[in-house]
Amino acid sequence: MSVIAATIPQFRKMLQNLDTFLQKGVAHAKQRSFEPSVLLSARLAPDQYAFTRQVQAACDAAKFAAARLAGKDPPAHPDTEQTVEELHARIQKVVDYLGTFSAKDFEGAEARAITLSFMPGKTISGENYLVELAAPNFYFHLTTAYAILRHNGVEVGKKDFIGSLELKDA
Repeated sequence: MSVIAATIPQFRKMLQNLDTFLQKGVAHAKQRSFEPSVLLSARLAPDQYAFTRQVQAACDAAKFAAARLAGKDPPAHPDTEQTVEELHARIQKVVDYLGTFSAKDFEGAEARAITLSFMPGKTISGENYLVELAAPNFYFHLTTAYAILRHNGVEVGKKDFIGSLELKDA
């Protein structure tokens, strides 16, 4: 399996982990007697996105990477989520979308010329796009969402971030 074909299932897994972080955030808020929606506007620094936008950006990074690398059009999501339930639904839509791809969709993707709207007149190979932009951008937003919750006292740790492993008996 190519690195590209292997990355998309990993994005899917990590978005499911993000949904678990969100669930833990809700439980934390209820346990501490405050509205979970307070966490949605939390941010680490004044010039960074708030939690909701970090979730949207992680979802977008994953879906755009899969679509661009497969030469397909991604689904549109208008970034209108304002509640925990809407964020859960957004994450699930993208997880489901990523689940529609197979390794065959990414055949030749390493050499595919990727165009980016914010770099008019330029292209980047699929391999360089994944390694230099798509994966780092995805993990930046995922990690920042995790850090916002952690900063606000939500009990999430490395095991929550990494999630399950496909272990076998030795």
